[in-house]
Amino acid sequence: MKRNDDFELRRAHLKDLTDEQLQERFWQLTGQVVDPLLKLGYENTTPAIERSVLLRMGFSSLEVKEIVEGALKRGLLGHGAGNLVYKLSKKKNIPIREAGLLLAEGKDWEAAV
Repeated sequence: MKRNDDFELRRAHLKDLTDEQLQERFWQLTGQVVDPLLKLGYENTTPAIERSVLLRMGFSSLEVKEIVEGALKRGLLGHGAGNLVYKLSKKKNIPIREAGLLLAEGKDWEAAV
């Protein structure tokens, strides 16, 4: 079985472009592919992702569970659990760990909102 070679037909719209123009086109097309993925990453999260973030911030799995559940219950998970802890720490001028522990104990959620 012989393959029909249509390379010349498929590259017709590209053959007159310079290397710089080809590179620019490559990055433009790459952006079209990657932009929706980035948008999903920025606009969506899951409890598992938020638990992972909080664990990396130094909280224990038991503390993380309470913070994420509190954020879910209040509809705040979309803001990011780590971000809630960080913003509360800045607002109250306390260490991040202390802010997270307050949220884990069910306190100061009003201030986090």
